[in-house]
Amino acid sequence: AESDAGLMLLGGEPFEEEIVMWWNFIGRSHEEIEAARKDWMESTRFGEVTGYDGDRLPAPELPPVALKPRGRVR
Repeated sequence: AESDAGLMLLGGEPFEEEIVMWWNFIGRSHEEIEAARKDWMESTRFGEVTGYDGDRLPAPELPPVALKPRGRVR
């Protein structure tokens, strides 16, 4: 690269409980993901992104089916 770059590596033990991952959200149920999406769209829970000149990215519509929690299989 011809300029500085940054890297963040995040890892660890997988969660013991099942989780739902969708877009930029992680929750324990479809309802938690719905609430996170609503909060994101209304700018009520999440902080502001600084250093980005564009408009806030809208979260995509949720799929027409319930999101299923998944976890590691032991």
